Amino acid sequence: MNVIYLAQDPTLADFGRDPWWLVLIKVVVAFVFAVLATLLGVWFERRVVGFMQVRPGPNQVGPFGLLQTLADGLKMAFKEDILPKAADKVVYFFAPTISVICAVTALSVVPFGPMVSIFGHWTPLQVTDVSVAVLVLLACSSMGIYGIVLGGWASGSTYPLLGGLRSTAQMISYEVAMGLSIVAVFMTAGTMSTSGIVAAQGHGTRLTVFGTELPAPGWYAILLLPSFIIFFIATVGETNRAPFDLPEAESELVAGFMTEYSSLKFALFMLSEYVSMVTMSAVTTTLFLGGWRAPWPITLWSGANSGWWPMLWFFGKVLILVFVFVWLRGTLPRLRYDQFMRFGWKVLLPINLVWILALSGIRVTSGWERTDRLIAIGVPVAVLLLFVLFWPSRKPEQVRTLQERVDERPAGSFPLPPMDLQVPPSPRTRRVVAEREPANVGVGSDGSDEKEV
Repeated sequence: MNVIYLAQDPTLADFGRDPWWLVLIKVVVAFVFAVLATLLGVWFERRVVGFMQVRPGPNQVGPFGLLQTLADGLKMAFKEDILPKAADKVVYFFAPTISVICAVTALSVVPFGPMVSIFGHWTPLQVTDVSVAVLVLLACSSMGIYGIVLGGWASGSTYPLLGGLRSTAQMISYEVAMGLSIVAVFMTAGTMSTSGIVAAQGHGTRLTVFGTELPAPGWYAILLLPSFIIFFIATVGETNRAPFDLPEAESELVAGFMTEYSSLKFALFMLSEYVSMVTMSAVTTTLFLGGWRAPWPITLWSGANSGWWPMLWFFGKVLILVFVFVWLRGTLPRLRYDQFMRFGWKVLLPINLVWILALSGIRVTSGWERTDRLIAIGVPVAVLLLFVLFWPSRKPEQVRTLQERVDERPAGSFPLPPMDLQVPPSPRTRRVVAEREPANVGVGSDGSDEKEV
């Protein structure tokens, strides 16, 4: 796979040369992007879910309800801040900040665009980059879970503790699948640098189909389709989003790890969840969707991947992935905890290992173009993965009628009311009916008068 680096593609040598004020501007822009994306993400989710449920959603505060999230944040700020007596005060206070800081820090190695000129300085649209930038992303994703775990443990209550324990098991289970998915990206791109991975997806390759050369896609979402599917599923599990929101589980654990939190600390936990969703959407875009590179047919325009335009393509891809997050929440029910763990260890992990083994074989064999091999093997593996995901685990049990279950009760059981729920009328009802309707008088079988009411 020949990688062609274009002139505007940043390399590791382009970082570390910016003046301090330019670095500060980049840091502030990344932070503002995280905060604004959270405010708009909450509004976007409520509007989309409202549309799915045929209701308007927020539409009163500001145009189209855009200021509703800001109003909710101000409301949380003025609420009473309650500290449980049994809480570990220091850990209880710092737990929400750990989650927020880790989620925002991950954006520092995400490329938003190519090399551009800012106030006369030629610089990449990225805060920084290192040779192991993807490991930084994994570290931030893992450390963010510690805020949830510590918050549940430090609350000194049962339900938050159960939510924190669930989050621990969830992180361990799905971090393995996520890491193996990224291994496939390392093997194909030949680098762990995020800017290098984006550049590797922008090369021009040719795919031979029945002797005809066609342009082949460079996005790893197509070349490494099984890794992309598994990575996105693991991302949903890592961010505690439905249907994997078991650490919160309002119907089971009140509010899970956030049960004892209120005011700004509760708002920080909510902020960390949405920042993590936006950050992981940006990471997925970087690793599998070509990063800031324009999709086809926009690439037919020669200036599509130069200047400030790539930021538009990047934000558009992130918005589509955020919509998928919201779509999943609005359509799928929450999994049982045993189903969730079984899915991670018995489905995602084995398929991921088999795919990594097949990918290793592709790299060492010769005589066949690598793009051809990735598509020819990756697509069937992805189809197999989807087949396993949607195949029912067991046959549906035959539902017995209520009367059949009643007939199976042993003799001498407690008496049950009539199955048709036709309870005889009360004496008062019979008396009222007799007064309002004429009585039907007849002759009984024994010759006496018989009245029917």
